[in-house]
Amino acid sequence: MTTDQGIHEHITALVAEEKSLREQLNAGEITRDEEHSRLHALEVELDQAWDLLRQRKALRETGGSPDDAAERSENVVEKYLN
Repeated sequence: MTTDQGIHEHITALVAEEKSLREQLNAGEITRDEEHSRLHALEVELDQAWDLLRQRKALRETGGSPDDAAERSENVVEKYLN
């Protein structure tokens, strides 16, 4: 079972990795292509995590179980409109 706290911890780890990638690029430890590739994957994971938190909140607010929320695919979360 996923918890809100667990999702927040995952988000924090992804943001830390994003920062680390930028530092590695600046230090010449990775190439720009490597950075961009991993950053894209991180952005997708972050979008999925935030979406999962929103689903859990909506279920809670409507009397459902937050445990019924499920991670959605990259296709779904990357096609949302603002």
